[in-house]
Amino acid sequence: MTPSSPSQKDTFKLRPYQQEAVTATIQHFRQTNEGAVIVLPTGAGKSLVIAELGKLANRRVLVLAHVKELVEQNHQKYESYGFKASIFAAGLNRKEVSEKVTFGSVQSVARNLDAFEHQYSLLVIDECHRVSLEENSEYQKIINHLTTHNSSLKVLGLTATPYRLDSGWVYQHHLPQKRVRTNETTPFKSCIFELPLQYMIKSGFLTPPRLLDAPIALYDFEQLRTGNNRTYYKEEDLDRVLQGAKRATARIIQQVIELAHDRKGVMIFAATVKHAREVLSYLPPESSAIILGEMRPKARDSVIQAFKDKQIKYLVNVSVLTTGFDAPHVDFIAILRPTESAGLYQQIIGRGLRLSPEKTDCLILDYAGNTHDLYRPDISAPKPDSDSVIVKITCPLCQHNNQFWGKTDSDGDVIEHYGRRCQGLTALGDEQANNPETSHPLQQCEFRFRFKECGQCGAENDIAARQCHQCDHLLVDPDQKLKEALKLRDAKVIRCAGMSLHHHLNKNQEPRLKVIYHDEEGVELSEVYALSSKAQQGRFYHQFVRQHLKRPEERFFPTGPDDVIKEQHRFRSPDFVIARKNGRIWAIRDRIFDYEGRYRRANEL
Repeated sequence: MTPSSPSQKDTFKLRPYQQEAVTATIQHFRQTNEGAVIVLPTGAGKSLVIAELGKLANRRVLVLAHVKELVEQNHQKYESYGFKASIFAAGLNRKEVSEKVTFGSVQSVARNLDAFEHQYSLLVIDECHRVSLEENSEYQKIINHLTTHNSSLKVLGLTATPYRLDSGWVYQHHLPQKRVRTNETTPFKSCIFELPLQYMIKSGFLTPPRLLDAPIALYDFEQLRTGNNRTYYKEEDLDRVLQGAKRATARIIQQVIELAHDRKGVMIFAATVKHAREVLSYLPPESSAIILGEMRPKARDSVIQAFKDKQIKYLVNVSVLTTGFDAPHVDFIAILRPTESAGLYQQIIGRGLRLSPEKTDCLILDYAGNTHDLYRPDISAPKPDSDSVIVKITCPLCQHNNQFWGKTDSDGDVIEHYGRRCQGLTALGDEQANNPETSHPLQQCEFRFRFKECGQCGAENDIAARQCHQCDHLLVDPDQKLKEALKLRDAKVIRCAGMSLHHHLNKNQEPRLKVIYHDEEGVELSEVYALSSKAQQGRFYHQFVRQHLKRPEERFFPTGPDDVIKEQHRFRSPDFVIARKNGRIWAIRDRIFDYEGRYRRANEL
């Protein structure tokens, strides 16, 4: 390798956050081989981070991208250091692997694995949110192939949007924030560095977006937003909505033209191919063009180059130019398509945030009614109901500030939430930390807000668990519990519609707490608790308080019935109550909370 001249190196000196990303990568892979992710917003200079990692590596490095534009861009940045690198991409008419660092397209590499028989120490995947867990996917084929030649292969992903619409987060743990994103299996283990978009804008590294709240017309895509976590919209459904909105399209494009009078580059994101062609028909023909996935590569490249050279002002596209496209002069983004993907929404707007001479902002107009927050995209668990909002809940065990769906009162105070387990990462105990098989010294906090108790050992498990994580005892499925109880003559099951708390005196005139559960038709089951001694109070806490509290992170240790009754607004009702006949009375044996199954809950039609 021929080292670059000092002037070349100075030209591409890393920004402080880029150096931090590189340092985080080196430190992480010194401790573990677990896959890692770096999150950098569009325009943050991922290519420079990749180039620095390639330069520092002692052994072979393979850098993958899904489009030839990114392969070429990453390769150019690396060679700007004065080093040589190979390119393996059919779209660029090059298939070379002679240099230490190779930049390849995932399609070309996956089809020519025999060309990659060397030991690679590092695999870098650009736009890594495209990686899935499917064994037959091109990414997994490449990873598996390289791992057979080097079992210590390090896999690093870079992306601005670390989540997939079909499966959620692409990593489990966010190490800088010490939080768990998901317990589902993911392509990567941890996020090791993340740079917020807002920081990039405030620091002057990206152009400020200016979201205009007064579009002249909106497409009515609400009828397609079914609320059932739909992932993709069908083209025929979109066309059906747009068919009745031709007048709206004409008015929208007229407004775009008027607002773009002083703008240099306008990108319009259409919903379908038919829609894109209609949009193009309303634009000035001499300064407008369209990009479609079906276009021949040379024709597409010609249009893109004309746009970059400012020979055309308006560029219409359908799901093509969301990644791997770099035209810094773009200062107007018009969104005419719906998307449930927070990541895609960020990528679309990111096309207009790169810095360019005389560019002061990027105008954003959304005509499709998308509701994503550009700075805090909503990618949490499905919203339980329309009244739910994101609430911050502090764990009583590790003090981590969790974000869950919940409900608030008119003052904004949290009434209840639907969090199951604390998302915080805490330090391992000495025994675990000293275990050579431990990859990093953090584990998920053990505190559970909602849980299913094991009847064998008493351990708290996730409410959907089928086996105890502590003793491996099989946990009875709620549907099975209900089905078996309904078969018994000496059992009663009520679909609980409400619960009330009352004073009660036993036969010795001693104060007790009476809990009455009732169904939709007024059928009741009840139970009585004594709270006189410490042992009775402890039993009440574990049998009633812990499960019934709307906010289980709040500690509540009542010493008498009055304490409980005056705080009954803090408790929730179970979904079902199961009782068995015991002499002349019905003794409650089980309460089922957070039920999701085949049986109808109270007040559900």
